[in-house]
Amino acid sequence: MARRALILVEGNRSIGLLYVKAAQCLGLHPITLSADPTRYDYLASENIEAIRVDTDNLDALARECSRLRATYDIAGITGFTDLDESVYATVGKLCRYFDLPGPNPTSIERCCDKFTQRQLLAEAGVPMPAYRLAANATDVESCAAELCLPVILKPAVGSGSSGVRLCRNVDELSEHTTYLLDGKHIWRSSPRILVEEFAQGPYYWADIMGDEVIGIGTAAFGRPPHFVHRECTYPAVLTNDEQGRVADVSLSCLQALDLGWGPKNIGFRWTKRGPVVIEVNPRLSGAPGPQMVKLAYGVDLVTEHIKLVIGDELNLRRRRSDTAGARFLLPDRDGILDWIDGDSRAAAVPDVAEVKLHVQPKTPIVRKGDYRDCFGYVIASSPTRAGAEAILQHAVALIDWSITPSSAVGETAQSAAPVCPSACGDG
Repeated sequence: MARRALILVEGNRSIGLLYVKAAQCLGLHPITLSADPTRYDYLASENIEAIRVDTDNLDALARECSRLRATYDIAGITGFTDLDESVYATVGKLCRYFDLPGPNPTSIERCCDKFTQRQLLAEAGVPMPAYRLAANATDVESCAAELCLPVILKPAVGSGSSGVRLCRNVDELSEHTTYLLDGKHIWRSSPRILVEEFAQGPYYWADIMGDEVIGIGTAAFGRPPHFVHRECTYPAVLTNDEQGRVADVSLSCLQALDLGWGPKNIGFRWTKRGPVVIEVNPRLSGAPGPQMVKLAYGVDLVTEHIKLVIGDELNLRRRRSDTAGARFLLPDRDGILDWIDGDSRAAAVPDVAEVKLHVQPKTPIVRKGDYRDCFGYVIASSPTRAGAEAILQHAVALIDWSITPSSAVGETAQSAAPVCPSACGDG
């Protein structure tokens, strides 16, 4: 009998290893198809089969999967990447080609275009910030004048809060417009900028599988004008009525975007109007989101997603009710990381579930104002929120580092910036 395989299109430096290990626990042989397998360290360290193929070429992917079917029983196909959410639409097309369970590629493509997403949500009456679309500096200035400062500027296509900034005055608006349009931001197509009303209030996100809201978390960010995660807590402290309102808006988003299949996460700001939708992501959230759900509720979203992909029955029942928290390690300056230690001491603290560092000594640190600024995190859990916070505070205090400012650190160091795609954010 042929060995059952799970095909993973591209990888993910945040949660890719979780998928590999979950697939193996389910008796599957994970195979990664990637344009550059060396981007994902865990493939080599875990001795995972990886095949180099142009993942932008659907025909090339289909040929490779057909070739693999001569040796393996392909149980399912899924995928993800840190940089380009459109990979998930390609996954949907492959699943349809091979008659396997998967997402609707058209729905994924529409959702990944933030302007199209906004239009569809607006047509369905989903509460959102006011928004406009701009293609040049004149458009941006005009849109901001219509909406009134402060506004959020963000690329119409992108993830990880890359290129997302709060512009509080005309100077900041001009500065960030120049950044987005004058070659510093990498565009995959013609520049299109969303100008949005700044929705003020606490940030929450909902984790969803199919049409079931699994839980709601909350996050706090560093100082503006950027949206870099500082800490997350799961579940959020909300009344039954507030949870119901978030769930109702979440399901309205799924209906408007035709996203009934698979994992999603939806970001909200709780404003004077109640929950307003910041963004719908047609995928599982990045680390440490899935780990926190598992610690808080005992629900392994990665495993359940794979079970959905291979056609097995899901079990989304909560097995416990604890609080999980995460703190992110963020540099306060650019320069060269001289040393970092204390992670092993932090990991030894009781009820610390994971300590993850993404950097090594002598790494150039160049803050970008997005997910790349984070160079690690600590996750802990406790039966109470206060307990989780105390554990995290103790563990994080054990981790220390030194950064030497250096004028030599510049744009050339961008590729060495740490990678910590987090759960979600304003962008």
